Amino acid sequence: MSSSHRTRRLGLLLPVLLLLAAAAADAQQAPRARDLGVPLDGTPGPLNAITDVAGVAVGHTTLISGEGRLVVGEGPVRTGVTAILPRGAGSDEPVFAAWFPLNGNGEMTGTTWIDESGLLTSPVLITNTHSVGMVHHATLGWMVKNQPGFLWALPVVAETWDGVLNDINGFHVRPEHVVAALDGARGGPVQEGAVGGGTGMVCHGFKGGIGTSSRVLPRGEGGHTVGVLVQCNYGAQRALRVSGVPVGEELVEAGFHGRCLATTRPPTHEWLRGLPPCDGAASGSPPEDGPELGSIIIIVATDAPLLPHQLERVVKRAALGLGRVGSIAGNGSGDIFLAFSTTGSDGGAGGPGAERVPNERLDPLFRATVEATEEAILNALVAARAMTGADDVRVRALPHDRLRAILAEYGRLGTSGGR
Repeated sequence: MSSSHRTRRLGLLLPVLLLLAAAAADAQQAPRARDLGVPLDGTPGPLNAITDVAGVAVGHTTLISGEGRLVVGEGPVRTGVTAILPRGAGSDEPVFAAWFPLNGNGEMTGTTWIDESGLLTSPVLITNTHSVGMVHHATLGWMVKNQPGFLWALPVVAETWDGVLNDINGFHVRPEHVVAALDGARGGPVQEGAVGGGTGMVCHGFKGGIGTSSRVLPRGEGGHTVGVLVQCNYGAQRALRVSGVPVGEELVEAGFHGRCLATTRPPTHEWLRGLPPCDGAASGSPPEDGPELGSIIIIVATDAPLLPHQLERVVKRAALGLGRVGSIAGNGSGDIFLAFSTTGSDGGAGGPGAERVPNERLDPLFRATVEATEEAILNALVAARAMTGADDVRVRALPHDRLRAILAEYGRLGTSGGR
């Protein structure tokens, strides 16, 4: 590559890198549901994140570039990759796992082997629908370099569809983006909102993306931690409920529409041409919600020593947390969940001989999963900021002031603060 070509390429990449830095800074400062006084059940861990489960690491690569008219292959780009390492970067030891497809209009690779063996033997990656193959391929390359010694590998890659805001058919996720997410995976606070695989996602008609939460059980119930991470891209605006309050219904009836068009030019996709203009979207008759076409990926981690069949029971409870926020798991939705335990596996010191949680003591873990799933989704909605993407389609953020006012009207506004 010539020096002039390298210089030109760097010049093209610089705006993207600056946007990535800005997005990361925004995500780190983003408020969370509890900060707004949303009343939520249960006791979160210190970070209120999936990384409260010791050893779990999360990394994001966020891709934001371009604006204006959709040009397939060029942009605008609003997408990315999120990586979850069950035992962090320094271990390739498998963990017990199970998965559950509440509605299967989506993809999560590697699940046939999880069914067969009860083991998760790879990192978990989440991206957009049309980048699954690329991410799978790149993850294998990363594993060959960083976790050598296996004869074969079946990485877990899950997806949701970001084609409203992103040039999804432009295939902008590259191997180096996957490697960056994996190499950057860390414990500690997790960036939320429009980051990583959640960059271009829409949830209940508002800007969605990545959200996380955790619950710590009392010592008398085992003292275990349950952490949840979601990539939310599902749901109708009217159906949104926050702590039991019909927030989506109230916003629709007030004429506040989550999606609008920030240009007078019609969008490329015919199915987006009914969007109201952004300059007049806060008044007038609300548009009718269409069918639920989006998806959600839910990852549940725990340090409770559970066997695969018990994890299958736990992971199904994520559906109840999803239902609390307003999902019906519609025909067009891909609602796919995965759970794993960081304590014990076939090859670990906490293996089959270790003490297990008996089935009659699983109820607290079920409850923690439901509560953490609900809060993770709300954290994604609260953290995400408005985004304008392909064809100048704009997806607004869930309005914090209106949310608080509606909760107060229903007598459900709690005290702000906490994680």
